[in-house]
Amino acid sequence: MGRACRGAAAMNGPAPGTFCAAVREAGCDPLLVTYHDTEYGAPSADDTVLFERLVLEINQAGLSWLTVLRKRAAMRTAYAGFDLDRVAGFDDADRARLLADAGIIRNRRKIDAAIENARRLRGFRDRHGSIAAWLDVQGALDKPAWVRLFRQHLVFTGPEIVGEFLMSLGRLPGAHDAGCTIRPGR
Repeated sequence: MGRACRGAAAMNGPAPGTFCAAVREAGCDPLLVTYHDTEYGAPSADDTVLFERLVLEINQAGLSWLTVLRKRAAMRTAYAGFDLDRVAGFDDADRARLLADAGIIRNRRKIDAAIENARRLRGFRDRHGSIAAWLDVQGALDKPAWVRLFRQHLVFTGPEIVGEFLMSLGRLPGAHDAGCTIRPGR
């Protein structure tokens, strides 16, 4: 690994197939390294961060995480800063605008999921005070239970999306390899 990869270079033999390994295998693209070192696995109670992370995970389906990170700034603009209330209020004109925006991932199902999930998450926030509070009230669930819960309440939330969303926020174990110096608690 080259010297320019100091953020990811501190890993001691990440397990194959993990995000820590992917960061290293991708040639230490700065976007991946920064995300790995500063965001992945870090808890957040901020509704905007939680909604953004869910939208990004949904958009990653079938694509590389690097593709999503490269489109993140444009997605932040297109999705009104990931403001839950604003996205929940998106209408057909907004949907058409998103589908025409070459800077984002233009998949109708993913766009529809972002809008619908904003509406549903706004309801969770209104009932529980925040999205994080809704997650907290569920207690300590394993991944299959989280997947069932998300599928009952949200759209476009299969096992990979739910698992990565929760790992990215430190709510499920496995975000970082045992040898990764970024791992919380090290």
